Amino acid sequence: MQRRLGLGAAVAAAAGEAIGVGIFLTPAEMARQLGSPFWLLLVWLLMGAMAVTGALCFGGLAAYFPEAGGTYVYLREAFGARTAFLYGWMQLLVVDPGVTASLAAGLAAYAAVAARLTPLEQKGLGVAAIAGLAAANIRGARLGAAFLESLTWLKIGALALLPAWAIALRLGSWSHFIPFMARRAASPPLSPALAASAMAAFYSFGGWWEAAKIAGEVRDPERVMPRALTLGVAAVTLVYILVSGAFLYLVPIGGIEPGLTFMAQAGERLFGVAGSGVMVALVGLCVLGSLAALVMLSPRVYFAMARDGLFFHQVAQVHPRFRTPARAIAVQAGLASLLVALGTFEEIVAYFIFAAVCFLGLTVAGIFRARRQETGARMPLRVPGYPFTPLAFLALVAGLLALLALHDPLQALCGAGVVLLGIPAFRLARQAQ
Repeated sequence: MQRRLGLGAAVAAAAGEAIGVGIFLTPAEMARQLGSPFWLLLVWLLMGAMAVTGALCFGGLAAYFPEAGGTYVYLREAFGARTAFLYGWMQLLVVDPGVTASLAAGLAAYAAVAARLTPLEQKGLGVAAIAGLAAANIRGARLGAAFLESLTWLKIGALALLPAWAIALRLGSWSHFIPFMARRAASPPLSPALAASAMAAFYSFGGWWEAAKIAGEVRDPERVMPRALTLGVAAVTLVYILVSGAFLYLVPIGGIEPGLTFMAQAGERLFGVAGSGVMVALVGLCVLGSLAALVMLSPRVYFAMARDGLFFHQVAQVHPRFRTPARAIAVQAGLASLLVALGTFEEIVAYFIFAAVCFLGLTVAGIFRARRQETGARMPLRVPGYPFTPLAFLALVAGLLALLALHDPLQALCGAGVVLLGIPAFRLARQAQ
């Protein structure tokens, strides 16, 4: 594959993957749980700090290992092929196709609100969205990246417009922020509220690390990737704080309704009777941007696995004309389309959140091993603020893992168990080489 992508594409990959439907649903539930603008801001800042420290770590890894594959490559170099295979096994069979299917089905569901589609037509639209994005990325990395950039900046601009529109037209009230620190009456206990809000905020930030998977196609990755990941995460943090503030300006905490009802509330305050339709269109734009990022980034893992002899070797072949991992893209699109047709994926993906966060922490922990193994024959692995930056990220990951395990221990154990079933699959892959 050729290095054709620049800083803009890499920033769009980091921000575009993260900003999805969560920004419309998460702030309302967080505000209801926390009962205070101060605590809401604090949780967003903490999760933003976690994401920034993680972005600095992944940026350093992407500069040190500028290959396609991201987390898979970093785990392979730090802990060996088996650990990397287990990560790829989880991503290939469950997480990537499942999340892709979930986004495609969600996009079709929002489109159905306006077009009144039947369930069968919704599934057809979801499959068509996956196929269209896959075709664009097979046609060329720059084409897929250009589409992703356009969607990302469009949705960031649209989200930034929400607070500006609300304040300029005085559609809300600053009194909704008073009292700023004191929690509202009838708010649930603070500790479980903080735990639930931290998990929700993490899910809303999720995916920024996927941008590292295109390091093998970025020009000057040693300089571009650290900047791209940090800028992308900073943009996501700023957008989430501004949009959450705009929602509180429009609707007081005591008047927030749960779930999609709140989105209709905010839309009506912003745009009148047409508000629900406008908000649905904006949500659809954000979901499409996340879907475009996922279709572009995920296949790089399967490509890297096949290149290492841990998956069908044909998947490592690059398209002779377009110089893209066409077969890896087709694998992901095919699996995701099958899940859309079957309609069962969201509950399955939920079982692997704990394992996915474990691999995230293990990847950053690999920085310490990689630095010990440095020979001086290449540039050192640089992470700003080392060792405190990776240690801070790992501390936050450990806290999140504890929350996930306490929230649903059976789900965490089941997901980890299925990942470990990849060990015999790894042995078979080794024997087949």
